[in-house]
Amino acid sequence: MNILGINAYHGNASAALVCDGKLIAAVEEERFNRVKYAAGFPSAAIHYCLKEAGITLADLDHVAVPRNPYARLGTKLLYALRMPAFARERARVISKFTGIPTALAWAFDSDPAKITARFHRVEHHQAHLGSAFFVSPFEDAALLSADGLGDFASSMWGLGSGNAMRIDGSVIFPHSLGLYYSAVTQYLGFLKFGDEYKVMGLAAYGQPAHLDSFREILQFGNKGGDFRFKLGLKYFTHHKTGPEMSWAESDQTPTLGKLFSEAMPALLKAPARQPDEPLEQRHRDLASTLQARLEEVYLGMLKKLAAATGAKAVCLAGGVAFNCVANGKIFDATPFERVYVHPAAGDAGLAVGAAFYVWNQLLGQPRSFVMDHAYWGPGYSAQEIKAALEANPVSRGGHTITELPEEELLRRTAAIIGEGKILGWYQGRAEWGPRALGNRSIVADPRRPEMKEILNRRIKHREIFRPFAPSILAEKTGEWFEKSHPSPFMNLAYSVLTAQREKIPAPTHVDGTGRLQTVTREANPRYYALIREFERQTGVPVVLNTSFNDNEPIVCRPGEALDCYLRTQMDALVLGNFLITRQ
Repeated sequence: MNILGINAYHGNASAALVCDGKLIAAVEEERFNRVKYAAGFPSAAIHYCLKEAGITLADLDHVAVPRNPYARLGTKLLYALRMPAFARERARVISKFTGIPTALAWAFDSDPAKITARFHRVEHHQAHLGSAFFVSPFEDAALLSADGLGDFASSMWGLGSGNAMRIDGSVIFPHSLGLYYSAVTQYLGFLKFGDEYKVMGLAAYGQPAHLDSFREILQFGNKGGDFRFKLGLKYFTHHKTGPEMSWAESDQTPTLGKLFSEAMPALLKAPARQPDEPLEQRHRDLASTLQARLEEVYLGMLKKLAAATGAKAVCLAGGVAFNCVANGKIFDATPFERVYVHPAAGDAGLAVGAAFYVWNQLLGQPRSFVMDHAYWGPGYSAQEIKAALEANPVSRGGHTITELPEEELLRRTAAIIGEGKILGWYQGRAEWGPRALGNRSIVADPRRPEMKEILNRRIKHREIFRPFAPSILAEKTGEWFEKSHPSPFMNLAYSVLTAQREKIPAPTHVDGTGRLQTVTREANPRYYALIREFERQTGVPVVLNTSFNDNEPIVCRPGEALDCYLRTQMDALVLGNFLITRQ
C-alpha cells in the first residue's frame, strides 16, 4: 500500500512516501527550487518520492493532506464575520487545497481521472503528533504539538498507545506560543520568516530582566490540570487582521505580516528595533526574557502533561519543538525520562505525519517503522558525482581532485580538519529537516576558539551570536555533556561539562551549552568513522558541524556542493570518495 503525504500551500512545502508502513522518501521543496522555506505546491518533492520508490501516480492508494477546512468550523465562521478580508484569504487558500488532485495530475502532465488514490484531510496538529509518535521508538508516550497556527489551533496534546492516538485537548486561535515568539522576534528587528532561531541564539547573551511584562504578554494559569495559556491580546494584531502567511507566486518565499501592536513597545518602554539598527544589551535582555517565559509555559505544560498521562516518554512536534534550549531542560523540569522530537518538527514534517496518520490511525495498521535517522532525501551515485565534477570549473585547474579508498579518505580528511581547515562533507542521501546531520555538512575543528569567527567570515556570513553545533560519537556523550540522552537530530541542547568546555570552545555557546548531534555507527557509518578518526588523531570525539550552504537552502545536488565550495573560502570538499582541495 502506497501513501503519499503532501504539505502544500504553506511554508516548508514538502512530500513524503510511505509504502507498507515504511518511510521510503521525504524531502522539502526548497531543496529543488532553492527558495528557503518555499511554499506553494511541492511538485519536485513529489516527483522525487515516487521516483525513489519506483512507482507512478497510478500506484498510489492514498494521498494525505495535513489540513482540514472543517476542523473548528464554528470558530472559523465567527472570525470570518469579524474579519472579512481574512475570510476571503482563507477561502482562497482552501480553494487551492480542494484543487490538490488537479494540481497533482498537472505536475505529472496526467489526467486527474487516472488518479485512483483516496484523498484524506488530516487535521494539522494531529498530523504533527503523528509525525512524532508513529515513527518514535515508544509503544506509549505523551504527545504535544505547539506551533504558530494550523486549522485554527496552535497546540494539541494527548496520549499515544500502540497504533492510535487519543487527543485530550487543544488551544485554539488566537492564542499561540508560536505567534508569541514570532511577534517578539519581529519587535526585536528580525522580520524574515523563520528568524525565531536567531533570537533563540541571541537570548544566551542577555538576562531575563523583563519577566513581569512578559507574563502579561503570555499568561499561564497555575491550576493543576489546566494546560491552556493565553496571550495578552492587546499586544498583538493577528486576532484583528488574521495571521495567514502569504507568498510570492513567482518564487514561493513565505512572509508574515506584522504581529505585534503598538501596545508592546509601550509596555516594554522602548520602540521596536529596526533591522539595520545595532543590537544593544536591552535587546539581548528582551530576547532572554522571551525565551525564559516560553520555557516557563512550555515546560509547565509538559509537567502537567506528565501528571495527566502518567507517561515517562514524550513525543514533540510543531515549530516550538525546534526550541532546542527548552527541550534540553525537559529532563530536569519534568518527570519525563525519554524524549523524541521529529527531525522536521515544523510544517515540513506534516507530510510524514499525515501519511502515517492514515496508515496507523485511520487504517488501523500496526506500527513497524522507527525513524532513527534523517537521511530520506535524494542521493547521487558515484557516476553522477563524477559527471558533476567533470562539468564543473573545479576540474579546469586550481584544484586537486583525488579519488580515495575509504580508510585513506577518512585519514586525510580528519587531518585536514585537525589542521584548522574548513571541509565540505557531502555523502549519501540528503537530510530530512532543517539540520545538516553529516551528509550535507561543513565540518571544522571544535578545539579552536577562533573557528566560529572564521566560519562566519569566510563562508556562513551570518550573525556572530548564532552558535554552531557539535557532532559527537553517541557513546561518548556523557563524558562531554551533562546529559547523555540521545539527540540524533540536533533538537536538544545540553550543558557542556565544565572541564570539557575549554577543549571544544568553537561549538560551545556563550551559556556553556551545545545543540548536539549524537552520531551512531548504525545511523551514519561514514560520518561516525570520520569523527572516530578525528578522535584517534586528536583525542577529541567531537567535530563542529554546520549546514552545507551560504544563505540558501542546504545543498542537495553534487553541483550545488561544488558551486558553494567555489564561491566561498572553503579549504576542501569531499564528494563521495572524491577529495577536492585548493592548490
